[in-house]
Amino acid sequence: MYTLDDLKHIMTRLRAVDGCPWDRAQTHESMKQYLEEECREVLEAIDNQDTDNLCEELGDVLYQIMIHCEIEKEQGHFTVDDVIDGISRKMIRRHPRVFGGPDHQGDLGSQLSWEEIKRREREGKEGI
Repeated sequence: MYTLDDLKHIMTRLRAVDGCPWDRAQTHESMKQYLEEECREVLEAIDNQDTDNLCEELGDVLYQIMIHCEIEKEQGHFTVDDVIDGISRKMIRRHPRVFGGPDHQGDLGSQLSWEEIKRREREGKEGI
């Protein structure tokens, strides 16, 4: 079974000088239509309760994420590992009841809402 590391290597190879001409030519702009199409196909698979097709379509969306990350890696901006780190930190931060943290209050009724945590994050980022 292939892993995320395998997929990272595959993406790097596809975009290499001697890789796939089509993949190498892609930009964020040129890929927008495909991202939209693949997301629509995920929704259709969900609506159809077609788990086999859902698995395939989620893979297609993952390819979209990976190529956008590869483009940014080539430009020295960020990598897929940065994206994974960012979303992991966000999920932990926004779920203090599950993971603990400064906003953890114990019972569900006293928990900060997702929206309140997002508001606090935005306020903190404005000063950066």
